[in-house]
Amino acid sequence: MTYQVLARKWRPKTFESLVGQEHVVRALTHALTDQRLHHAYLFTGTRGVGKTTLARILAKSFNCETGITAKPCGVCSACTEIDSGRFVDLLEVDAATNTKVDEMRQLLENAVYAPTRGRFKVYVIDEVHMLSNSAFNAMLKTLEEPPEHVKFILATTDPQKIPVTVLSRCLQFNLKQMTPQLIAGHLKHILEVEAISAEPGALNLLSRSASGSMRDALSLLDQAIAHGAGKVEEAQVRDMLGTVDLDYLFSILDALLDGDAAGMLQVADDMATRSLSFDEALQELASLFTRLQVAQLAPQAVADDLPERARILDLAARLDPEFVQLGYQIAVHGRKELPLAPDEQSGFVMTLLRLHVFRPVQAGDTPRQRPQVSVAKPSLVAPAVVPSKKIERAPTPATEPAIIAELLVEPSLPEPPVVVLTTAPVQTAPVQTDDWHAILAALKLGGMARELGQHCELRSIDGAQVVLCLSPTHRHLQMKPAQDKLQQSLSEYLGRSLQLTINLEEVAGETPAAVAQRNRHENQNRAVASIEQDDFVREAIDLFDATLIESSIKPV
Repeated sequence: MTYQVLARKWRPKTFESLVGQEHVVRALTHALTDQRLHHAYLFTGTRGVGKTTLARILAKSFNCETGITAKPCGVCSACTEIDSGRFVDLLEVDAATNTKVDEMRQLLENAVYAPTRGRFKVYVIDEVHMLSNSAFNAMLKTLEEPPEHVKFILATTDPQKIPVTVLSRCLQFNLKQMTPQLIAGHLKHILEVEAISAEPGALNLLSRSASGSMRDALSLLDQAIAHGAGKVEEAQVRDMLGTVDLDYLFSILDALLDGDAAGMLQVADDMATRSLSFDEALQELASLFTRLQVAQLAPQAVADDLPERARILDLAARLDPEFVQLGYQIAVHGRKELPLAPDEQSGFVMTLLRLHVFRPVQAGDTPRQRPQVSVAKPSLVAPAVVPSKKIERAPTPATEPAIIAELLVEPSLPEPPVVVLTTAPVQTAPVQTDDWHAILAALKLGGMARELGQHCELRSIDGAQVVLCLSPTHRHLQMKPAQDKLQQSLSEYLGRSLQLTINLEEVAGETPAAVAQRNRHENQNRAVASIEQDDFVREAIDLFDATLIESSIKPV
């Protein structure tokens, strides 16, 4: 008998057996029960989350001989033929190999014909984002107004590449990646039915390696069963996947807490001997720091059945929460810098040493000191001040140390004079409360808050109440963040808490923005007049009948 792989054998055939996509199942079930059928559906999500499986179940719901139902019988000829891929009215198209417009036109030409066996003719187009723009344009009209007997089910892993004209014609359902816990639970159920023994740690490793894909998890499970000769054991799964045993990471953190840098490097050497992936080791280390932080801040969130629960709680009690955050950041950045390292082991070692350098100081640690480097002190006295000694003959061995000691004695420097500084009271400029131009110039504002203040006029400052006036033509500047920032700056300038009110009405005088615009205009006029009065410019205008371009003149 031919062996059937687990990914095909355990492919869900009903909505109830689908794992991890309850939000999509609920919407489709209600639509089928109420007979609210759309003509086009779009399923998006990463590989192995159930897009094609949902399309086939939906096709069975449309064509089941018992009627349109959310619970197809699975035993009628339509259901069995769809499950086996032999149903004549279910057309599964791989858009990756049928990207051209001619192929799409040929496919849609048959859509006008009634279905041969079923109630609906169902087109399932997988990886629809691979179609060309011409192919998308060719299917737009049919996709928007198909015949009543046609249903389209599109599936893609990259919805960003699908034109919005196609997206607007479909009901879109985003399928989520599956959590490791959900995958591990499903694998456990499958192995119980298959009567295969498995260790929980092995299933956790397989579920994490699947990266949210149930199909990948089932393929890895097939490989693990073959690798373990009918058993799924954690040690064998680690060897198969090349994953890093958590014991290595716990040993690294234990050595880190003990201040044993050599012990940390020994663990790295052991990992290199086993040819383990240092990239995955840093990934697992960051994940471990995450679980440690959770154990510190939300211990009730740590699962009781977690195999490493005791060791995680012990490390969480011994490490500072601040260092756990730092360690997570070091592990993440170390993994990012791994391709830039001379080799992976060197990058991993430097990350461990970085953890050691920034590790928290324990009670029994000796104070860390920098190595002392002898540096000659520069002389603070001019050479002429240092007394010179004239040596007429070579010193004898008895007198040489004394002379050398005398020369090395630093000359005594005169005591610096004592300077008494008297601090005069700082004279601060009085706070102006009636000149809005001066107040605004003193405020440290920028962006929209500065623009709002420049277009306002001060009406009154009465105690803690400041009233400004803003012209209705500039109402777009009256935004809440800008008002809050302007109010805060006014409170700091006046030295008291204020309440700012801005009324929309015509201003009576000149706002700071109007004054600034008038000054710019006057400066521009003066610059133009200065250029026009220049003898060289006037001569050029008269000689060549030239025209002065005023917009090219900028005041300086």
